[in-house]
Amino acid sequence: MDFSTRILFPAALAAIAMTPALAQQAGSVTGIDALREWNLVVLGNLQSSSEVEGRTFVGGNLTGNSSNYGIRATSSPNGQPGLTVVGNITGGHKNLNNGSGAVVGGNVTSGFNLNGPNQIVKVGGTISNTNVNQNKVLSNLDRSDPTFGLGLQQQKADLKSSMGSLSFEMATLAANSPLTVQAGRGIFNAQPNGQGLAVFDISAADLDRIGEIQFNLNGADTAIVNVGGRSVRLDDNFLGGTNNLGEHVIWNFPDAEELTLSTAWGGSVLAPLADAETRNYIQGSAVFGNLKQDGEMHIGTFKGGYVTPPSGGTSTGGDSSTGGGTSSGGGGTSSGGAVPVPEPGMFGLFGLGVAGLILWRRRRAERDAR
Repeated sequence: MDFSTRILFPAALAAIAMTPALAQQAGSVTGIDALREWNLVVLGNLQSSSEVEGRTFVGGNLTGNSSNYGIRATSSPNGQPGLTVVGNITGGHKNLNNGSGAVVGGNVTSGFNLNGPNQIVKVGGTISNTNVNQNKVLSNLDRSDPTFGLGLQQQKADLKSSMGSLSFEMATLAANSPLTVQAGRGIFNAQPNGQGLAVFDISAADLDRIGEIQFNLNGADTAIVNVGGRSVRLDDNFLGGTNNLGEHVIWNFPDAEELTLSTAWGGSVLAPLADAETRNYIQGSAVFGNLKQDGEMHIGTFKGGYVTPPSGGTSTGGDSSTGGGTSSGGGGTSSGGAVPVPEPGMFGLFGLGVAGLILWRRRRAERDAR
């Protein structure tokens, strides 16, 4: 057995042996269910000096001054901890509350303050500056279980692909509800279809020309506001407050690469491509590419019954009355469900296993021929 065979064959066997374990660990919560599960999802890096009342997922690193997590978190029906970070945690102390616990793929140099009932913290690397007390803190898990970090990477990949697909899917829904503007006030008047779905289609310029928002759900179970534009700034005030709009309203920014929220925002926010900054609270769920967080995330995560439209289905209704620009793909026929995206972690391991087995069989055939 030559060098390449000695390397690839064990790797192949290890990859195949790890595949079932990875499949079990990577049972990710994705798509619209992610908005119900997490108060905040950041697919890349989160820099925070603020707080998240519910659960948080960070696909990259968590940095910044002291920040707070799980202040009003309840137990997850899917077993998700109060804080999940795929990368490292640095900066000021991070406060974990309500016994919500954490899972971290890298190192924790900032340290945790573990508040409330006893917590379970799992760390792939090292952890410092943390008083364990009666809590359970497990570190260096990557050494004892190689699937620990791979499972987190897979969870990140699943979330990233499904959030992009969800945003695109929503952007293709035809508008059936109007935005009207009266003296600087934008009135969103939902006209839900038979499934309780209302869809608005506006542009960032429409938001720029109003200073107040009045949102009338009119019994809509889910209202989706598709907002077109690569650079978006949200400076509007909500009449009557945010009123738990995040449980039923999703502001979808499928094109946004830059997103700044300066005022308290009512409604869940879906901006998977955006480098975002929050300066006031959001009441609802939120998904960003990267985030600089100086405003709180308030509980009131999405609870609507939105489901992926059937393949080839269309939504009904007319155009927005504003005459503003449309978001990408808006005002058309739904493309149906989210397009499946290969899972790189699982497929990479499987491919390695197959390559190793092919090489092993070739070497064995050559040896038998001799």
